[in-house]
Amino acid sequence: MQRIFLALLNSMRALKHLAQHEKAVQQELALFLISLPVAFFLAPSWLAFLLMTGSILFLILVEVLNTGIEAACDAVSRDFHKEIQIAKDCGSLAVLISTIIVATVWGYILISAYFSGF
Repeated sequence: MQRIFLALLNSMRALKHLAQHEKAVQQELALFLISLPVAFFLAPSWLAFLLMTGSILFLILVEVLNTGIEAACDAVSRDFHKEIQIAKDCGSLAVLISTIIVATVWGYILISAYFSGF
């Protein structure tokens, strides 16, 4: 149980750091907080609500991993290395793909709800 508690403390320390220092994470956390009431009122079902808000949580998850990749790369070297550039670009691509997933989920649910008349 102590191990789980310590892991939670580490996670909260990371969340605090990201929320204070990473603009992308700040924006995505704000998006998530805004999405909760919006999805609650617009989602035609609880499943749709979970998909809408869960897709944004997935985006935040990928952004956290991308930030970790960037931090690790910067700890190795701040000089240009092709391999580091590829690693950072891959992290950026993962964020882009997750952003497309968010847009697709929200678009599909909202368009489906509109055409079904709620």
